[in-house]
Amino acid sequence: MRIKISGRHMEMADSLKAYADEKAGHLNRFYDRLQSVEIIFDQEGGKVRCEMIATADHHTTFVAKETHADAFAAFDAAIKDVERQLTRHKEKHRNRKHLTGPEAHGAED
Repeated sequence: MRIKISGRHMEMADSLKAYADEKAGHLNRFYDRLQSVEIIFDQEGGKVRCEMIATADHHTTFVAKETHADAFAAFDAAIKDVERQLTRHKEKHRNRKHLTGPEAHGAED
């Protein structure tokens, strides 16, 4: 999985890059078909906005945007949102069953 971290209108601290890289690397635990994660930090008026774009197979995209005074807090909120989206997507696709024939209607032989 590729992880790209960038900053707009702000200097990125090495500790923030390392923290974001480590936490984003754990997203495979929630959905193992992730291909890339892009994290963009943007400073606007004293607040930091964190935008996270996770791309999975079949052109599935998960996006989260969070704004906070602290960059670490904005990132934590965004990654929680992506984790929730990944979990819901995985559960939705894991639990779908398309029954056909007599099993679908509850009839037994």
